[in-house]
Amino acid sequence: MAKDLDQLAVDTIRALSMDAVQAANSGHPGTPMALAPLGWLIFSELRRHDPKAPDWAGRDRFVLSCGHASMLQYSLLHLTGYDLSLDDLRRFRQWDSKTPGHPEVFHTPGVETTTGPLGQGIANAVGMAMAARHLQRRFGAELFDHHVWTIASDGDLMEGVAYEACSLAGHLKLGQLIVFYDDNDITIDGRASLALSEDVDARFAAQGWHVQFVADGNDLAALRAAALAAKADPRPSLIRVKTIIGWPAPNKQDTPDAHGAPLGAAEISATKAAMGWPDEAFVVPAELAAATQAVMQRGAEARAAWEAKREAWAAKSPADAAALDEALSGRLPQGWEDALASFPADAKGTATRNTSGKLIAALAEKVPFFVGGSADLTGSNKTKIAGADFRADQTGAPRTVFWGIREHGMASAMNGMALHGGVVPFGATFLVFADYMRPALRLAALMGLPTRYVLTHDSIGLGEDGPTHQPIETLASLRAIPGFTVLRPADANETREAWIAAMRCAGPAALVLTRQDVPTLDRTTHGAAEGVHRGAYVLKDAEDPQVILVGTGSEVHLALEAAATLAAEGVRARVVSMPSWELFAAQPKAYRDEVFPPAVRARVVVEAAARFGWERWIGDGGYVTLDRFGASAPAEELYEKLGITAARVVEEAKRLL
Repeated sequence: MAKDLDQLAVDTIRALSMDAVQAANSGHPGTPMALAPLGWLIFSELRRHDPKAPDWAGRDRFVLSCGHASMLQYSLLHLTGYDLSLDDLRRFRQWDSKTPGHPEVFHTPGVETTTGPLGQGIANAVGMAMAARHLQRRFGAELFDHHVWTIASDGDLMEGVAYEACSLAGHLKLGQLIVFYDDNDITIDGRASLALSEDVDARFAAQGWHVQFVADGNDLAALRAAALAAKADPRPSLIRVKTIIGWPAPNKQDTPDAHGAPLGAAEISATKAAMGWPDEAFVVPAELAAATQAVMQRGAEARAAWEAKREAWAAKSPADAAALDEALSGRLPQGWEDALASFPADAKGTATRNTSGKLIAALAEKVPFFVGGSADLTGSNKTKIAGADFRADQTGAPRTVFWGIREHGMASAMNGMALHGGVVPFGATFLVFADYMRPALRLAALMGLPTRYVLTHDSIGLGEDGPTHQPIETLASLRAIPGFTVLRPADANETREAWIAAMRCAGPAALVLTRQDVPTLDRTTHGAAEGVHRGAYVLKDAEDPQVILVGTGSEVHLALEAAATLAAEGVRARVVSMPSWELFAAQPKAYRDEVFPPAVRARVVVEAAARFGWERWIGDGGYVTLDRFGASAPAEELYEKLGITAARVVEEAKRLL
């Protein structure tokens, strides 16, 4: 094979992509084939990375937003010296392999985020650039001058989440973000022009991006020149690259047939013949060892230089160095919980969103890498924190993000911030609008990211805004996400403990909070609020209880009222506050049986939300829940009209007894 090393590497990527998809009888060969030159240029030359230290903090990040082209990334990781063997490539898309169908972070060394659902990757990349901005402003550009290299497809840019995130990136002038747009004009259905006719370049220019065009995706010199120009520009950059999907397959190139299915043995043989390549599977020429070694050496030298720079900086600023170590590790400062106040009993009380606002302010003061904000509901969600805001021209370390009306972009960018490291991100909106965030919430759970969500206006208790804003099924749908922790506190002190529990969660956690005031309970006569950490606890007990009344959030107070009524009638009722199903399910069976004794089958739940899922805890018990949408009226009237009352709880308890 008389080829230069670059061309040899490009052809190897193309051949490996065809072979792996064919062996799996599943996958997407065409895009990796078309993007092989660009991918090789990024990994072998443009990107600052060390294959032997994939998590090095000073590295450039890489996001393959079009995750279906995963064989491009796996081939690049293998050829540049990451811990991904040729046997791993042979096991593409197989059980327990390191090469799943779409890239998965924390599963494959060198993969920076989980992509596949289109649009998520590019929005993650925006979040990575935001985290980099925070670190740069806090600790200095000398240490955090890295870039976020991203490859996105037509499909990525059609998704609404990409528009939301990229609009914010342009507004904030996130110059560390460089996106290559693979303009191949092919989707599964056919030509992209079936559904897309906008001027993408003009769209990004209007959003404040630096925009370039490379007419031939095989032209390494043109790609290199565009990348260097992008690095020199203070704006985020979009480089539109014209490619031919499936190149150089003689019969299937530039067709949907090259997109989402194996090329077939005959087409692979014909393609390899056109490339001057052996008609064998999984060939990696020995000559490429020199290129692999060169990438690894360059990466090791870049990391050593960065570490030396960091050590010199640390020697001059030991306190800042300790703060940086803390931020990068995600380790919360010692005693951070002590900064969160407890609250005295108060019959009138306050909305749990108000309490949360005070706790967020206290958290932010104690945890300087706690960063976030609201999707245009700052005053309602109570999320403003002290310090600089994220702006294009800010000089201090930015803390508050004004996400705008971009809930999906917010949640996806938060994932990128968490993946980048150095910050603990939070975002806020009304609970009902969590539906806008759903794909990103699911991915946060899939990746196990420490993202925090403040979801206020949690029920019909928000009142007059009516059924469009009153969440009914939303709680159940969030609880259905594996690995996602939902916390719905009943009063101010439960809200304090809920924030502590959320910050301790390894994965994503949401606080679900009231708009309306709720009493702050007297903890000398009620169970300790620390019971929140076990998910459910006995709030008010009775000797040898006949019935258990279970509530969450604002409805806990209805359960307490019902228990008092039942006690006056000689019925012994235990009241259980259950702010988190997930935390309770994680408790030992002995504790769960202590809270819900198996012998006490009479159980009633009261929650101003859908019944769905409560059967796990209540069985054939009584349900004071909602099976319809709400209405526009004052909150007190809604609770009465829709039957979410203490009287209904009493009625259900008596029915069971």
